[in-house]
Amino acid sequence: MDHDAALIAGGLRRAGARRGDVVSWQLPNSPAVASLYRACWRIGAVAAPVHHAFGNADTDIALKTVDPALVVDLSDVARWRAENDPAAPADDTTPDDLAVILFTSGSSGAPKAVQHTRGALDYKARTMVAVHGLTDADVVLMPAPCAHVSGLLNGVLVPHVAGMDVVFMAKWDPDRALDLIERHRVSYMVGPPTFFVGLMQAATFSRERVASMRLVSSGGAGVTPAFVDEASDQLGCVVKRTYGSTEVPSVTTSYAGDPPERARTTDGRVVGDAQIRLAATTGELEVRGPEMFVGYVDPAQTRDAITDDGWFRTGDLATIDDGWLTITGRLKDVVIRGGENIATAEVEAVLEAHPAVRHAVVVGEPDDRLGERVAAFVVGALDLDECRRWFAERGVAKFKWPERVIAVDALPVLTSGKPDRTALRARLAAHGS
Repeated sequence: MDHDAALIAGGLRRAGARRGDVVSWQLPNSPAVASLYRACWRIGAVAAPVHHAFGNADTDIALKTVDPALVVDLSDVARWRAENDPAAPADDTTPDDLAVILFTSGSSGAPKAVQHTRGALDYKARTMVAVHGLTDADVVLMPAPCAHVSGLLNGVLVPHVAGMDVVFMAKWDPDRALDLIERHRVSYMVGPPTFFVGLMQAATFSRERVASMRLVSSGGAGVTPAFVDEASDQLGCVVKRTYGSTEVPSVTTSYAGDPPERARTTDGRVVGDAQIRLAATTGELEVRGPEMFVGYVDPAQTRDAITDDGWFRTGDLATIDDGWLTITGRLKDVVIRGGENIATAEVEAVLEAHPAVRHAVVVGEPDDRLGERVAAFVVGALDLDECRRWFAERGVAKFKWPERVIAVDALPVLTSGKPDRTALRARLAAHGS
């Protein structure tokens, strides 16, 4: 890796890239992407990858936002490798130098360009290796795009610190993933529940094929106690709930020896020197710590997101019980029905506790009288009558009950694996009343 990065760094230098310059690419996961990151840092350049699944319009917006000095493709990488002319030693950079610009997944609006320093990323990688107990004997499978923070952290940075092998997937396919897990003795995976539900539902799945797995770290919507129980049982390994964001990655998780019930019902406790608190008036989770981003490319977005005393407003609603964090919803993922605020995550948790429902996403449906009504998309066999009976049995306030239930074979997801609520709202409008 070091030699390959040096060759690519030499090519970047000859192409005119210098310390502080932004270098972009739009490539699926591969060893070349990991080398590109390292090559940028070797010469002090800023890596600003664009997701390979972006269309032309999104790509144009991304490139205009970061204004790269150089855009690289695979033919450039191949040529620089063939020239076999490595770069001179890296510039005298510091932990405060900008290392990457990453785009958020866009689950609540247009993606934002998030800036991280070298020191913040190095700190985060070291703490995650320690908290997960990773060593050079581990192997990680990385299907999440390396243009996202999870792919960068767990596919590039953590393996480098731990000295462990990484197996890249350019495109998620559960059957292919099972082949790779079995062949390479994969022991560690990280990602949203989408990945692991796909593995467990694959026609070629068996416990024997995933016998090497020892640890799964999962975050995002759908990480419920039921998911943890099922994944732990089917995959035969420790399944952790983890919370973080592009702006402040992997803030909380559980540790070895933590009470199992806390580990399955909460999103964990603070990792390293991160700090968490709840805003007094809204219950919004606010975070700060050494891994925190230094701001968005757009200064106005930065001012809106960071408090006067330096805390990041996550946009997530949460509870904190004796240090254990539980995400309960999003400020914007709230249905306002007749003046009552309903956290979609709360309704989704009740739906997903039903034995016939594998996954659920709740959105607000416009209503002339109430403002919004609760509408639910479910993967499973659940109709409105059964839904009402289920909510009544559990004593849920009636104003929180779904008034529309739409069964689907699969839920649309963003490139990060999170549910695409915008697409679901559009589908709801097209579905009619």
